[in-house]
Amino acid sequence: MKKIKFLLSGIAVLVFSALQAQTADEIIAKHIEAIGGKDKLSQVKSLYTEATMEVMGNQAPVVEYLLQGKGFKTETDFQGSKIIQCITEKGGWSVNPMAGATEAMAMPEEQYKGSKDQIYLGGGLVDYAAKGNKVELLGKEENNYKIKVINGTTESTYYIDGNTWYITKTTSKGEMMGQPVEVVVTLSDHKKTDFGVVLPFSRNIDLGGFSMAAKVNKVEFNKEIDPKIFEQPK
Repeated sequence: MKKIKFLLSGIAVLVFSALQAQTADEIIAKHIEAIGGKDKLSQVKSLYTEATMEVMGNQAPVVEYLLQGKGFKTETDFQGSKIIQCITEKGGWSVNPMAGATEAMAMPEEQYKGSKDQIYLGGGLVDYAAKGNKVELLGKEENNYKIKVINGTTESTYYIDGNTWYITKTTSKGEMMGQPVEVVVTLSDHKKTDFGVVLPFSRNIDLGGFSMAAKVNKVEFNKEIDPKIFEQPK
């Protein structure tokens, strides 16, 4: 009898896990459809973005380069200094004169692992299994579904609006000035671009007491981007 109960209990756990995964997959599928659909997303080879970042009352122009699956690079001109962060499929590096790093420095491994999904439009949700990610539905907070994305030892949580199916917020672990912080990115002002893909045109980045707000001014899909711009300077 105990063996039967144990077996039934095991089956119940497997069934629950399968239903939970299916529910997460359904939510992700609705999100992908809402932002343009899988076919349209597969046509994206690159994305060039120009934005304005507001930091401590100052405005700074930001340029972002995304080469799908290959590299993601941001360049921020702040008070005469250029802050660069670059992530590729193999590693990451940064230049931050504001923190005393005037030369390109390799990104710490854990920080890189937590940022690697940025080299893909759609982050860690689109084709998550092919990227080696696992997903877990955490439940619902107000009208947002919370989906945890796990890649090895790194975790992020995506908040997906139950009406629009857009991502409204992400949370992850990060690092600032050598100290661990929780990175909260709030996304809003979602618009359908001429290309047919929906993007958030406003972002607020909270690093635990220090925040930045960015507004996108220009987007250009499938612009020619030289892969060499992602190489770390020597």
